[in-house]
Amino acid sequence: MKLKVLPPTLRKNNHYLTLDIKIASQIDKDDLVNIIWDACIRFKGECGTSNYNLWVMKFYEFENIDDYHHYKAIVRCQRDFVGEVRSSLALATRYNSSEMAISTIGVSGTIKASQKYI
Repeated sequence: MKLKVLPPTLRKNNHYLTLDIKIASQIDKDDLVNIIWDACIRFKGECGTSNYNLWVMKFYEFENIDDYHHYKAIVRCQRDFVGEVRSSLALATRYNSSEMAISTIGVSGTIKASQKYI
């Protein structure tokens, strides 16, 4: 039997956050996933974070600024929890004893629209 696709009215609505990441050590996409999940779990716990529907869609590396590595990423989350995700990422300041700063550049409803912030 063929599976049916959910109609748009029953699908979860997603928003895409464009993040600007500055960190003292070099990271890759897997490290960013760990940073995001750890920050959200520390802020809201496992039960709250499970509702966020987090996913790292794209990860970009830019040239270094002074002693910091510069990255940008597009992260998907559920529309109702954008504020909680943004606040939990802003509270993340360390990863493996390296200082870091994560700021949200923009929020959009599609990946294509979120790429204009990069």
